[in-house]
Amino acid sequence: MNYLVVVAHPDDEVLGAGATIKKLTDEGHIVDVCIMSTEARARAARPEDHELTQDMESSSEILGIRKTFHGTFPNIEMNTISHLHLVQYIETVIIESKPDVVITHHAADTNNDHLQTSIACQAAFRIFQRREDVKPIQELWFMEVLSSTEWNVNSSRNSFNPNLFVEVGKERIDKKLEALSMYRGVMRDYPHPRSHESIKGLAAYRGTQAKCNYSEAFECVFRRMI
Repeated sequence: MNYLVVVAHPDDEVLGAGATIKKLTDEGHIVDVCIMSTEARARAARPEDHELTQDMESSSEILGIRKTFHGTFPNIEMNTISHLHLVQYIETVIIESKPDVVITHHAADTNNDHLQTSIACQAAFRIFQRREDVKPIQELWFMEVLSSTEWNVNSSRNSFNPNLFVEVGKERIDKKLEALSMYRGVMRDYPHPRSHESIKGLAAYRGTQAKCNYSEAFECVFRRMI
């Protein structure tokens, strides 16, 4: 099967689904990643352009990602871009990637770029309804990104409510942490949510919810079975 992970920033793909990506590629599935704001200009302690590119490539190699699509939308300003432009960009990626499953941010994430990415992806993934030449997508999943998804301060929105648990095992959590370590300046000391302890703890907790040996959790919001 083909999987497409659509995220706002470099490292979101690893934070939200790194161990699952590794499991999928180990099993022979194809995983592509679409990063909407690849340049991440507003990021604190951002490395130089060539260093950030190198970080993305090194992380992708560890996880076995086939291809990364590099969007250039403005960091923490995606709300200033036409919704149509965001949707159309994701549609072009879907057409090329031909995914069976699309994974993206949860729509209640505190980070505004995550929110805009999720909303645009929800519109774009339905392109197969409008174009018969586009491969139908079978599933849409929301993922959780520590330091963003858990901040459910807007009580008017539904919070992340996982109903899909992917058993990944400790060895793939270790690979997720290795892939994250390729991104300079991303990881923090405990008790920050982007610490080794927090990431391992969340995977252990999600595993106990479904009696899995460590797990990443998702919310499957669309499934099409023929």
